[in-house]
Amino acid sequence: MKLGMSSYSLVGAMNSENMSILDVIQWTADQGGEHIELVPMGFTLGDNPELVNAIRQKAEAVGIELSNYAIGANFLTASKSEYEKEIERVQKEVDIAQRLGIKLLRHDVAWKPASETSIQQFEQDLPKLADACRRIADYAAQFDIVTSVENHGFYVQASDRVQRLIDYVDRPNFKTTLDTGNFLCVDEDPVAAVKKNIQLSSMVHIKDFYHRPSSVNPGEGWFQTTSGNYLRGAICGHGDINLHDVMRIIKQSSYDGYISIEFEGMEECKKGSKISLDNVRRIWEEV
Repeated sequence: MKLGMSSYSLVGAMNSENMSILDVIQWTADQGGEHIELVPMGFTLGDNPELVNAIRQKAEAVGIELSNYAIGANFLTASKSEYEKEIERVQKEVDIAQRLGIKLLRHDVAWKPASETSIQQFEQDLPKLADACRRIADYAAQFDIVTSVENHGFYVQASDRVQRLIDYVDRPNFKTTLDTGNFLCVDEDPVAAVKKNIQLSSMVHIKDFYHRPSSVNPGEGWFQTTSGNYLRGAICGHGDINLHDVMRIIKQSSYDGYISIEFEGMEECKKGSKISLDNVRRIWEEV
């Protein structure tokens, strides 16, 4: 296990404190992180080859690894030409991962509002989604890059839907970035869902949430799950997810890859990320 940070955890500091992604890499190393996952929010790489080189050099200089490159995508487009353009765009992101020396790339597949996420609609869209994922995985294979889908975005978030997509794509280098908190967004027990999907994982995010029932509206700062319950991001170890059981499952599985802290709470992001990192490191030793 290699514990590190998702740059997404510090996007608030990049936006408000003028931290650069190079500063975030340095900060992660200073906190004892072994790797950093790159999420291009607060910075862009597509038109910035100089920054790509600088990131790679900075990680080498501070002695941490570049683990995963996580990007957005949506293959439910209005036209065939837009569908092809989206696949080509993601393939160019694979090229960026290759230049960074990263062997893992997570891309989204679709976004839909909760009201349009029925299992019937998912099965109808599945062939189109799988074809795009398959073509991108085949393109990435030439670089020995493993692509993945994360359980988020409501539409492909439940563990069974992630499994269904992976099975339909049927490529050895297409797996899942498993986010331990995101299953709650579709009202699925994180412990049970992690147990179901850990064997399919190429990357793991540790995330925590506060959880309240739909009958109790906590007010500002919370969002609703597909069935109307309320969630708010928490410092890892402070929320309502049973991280001890979650991490025990991960530790006892065959997974031995990267684990990223993904903090999205209301606390100041550097403080929240640091405490999360320390808590996850401690819990890992306890389980």
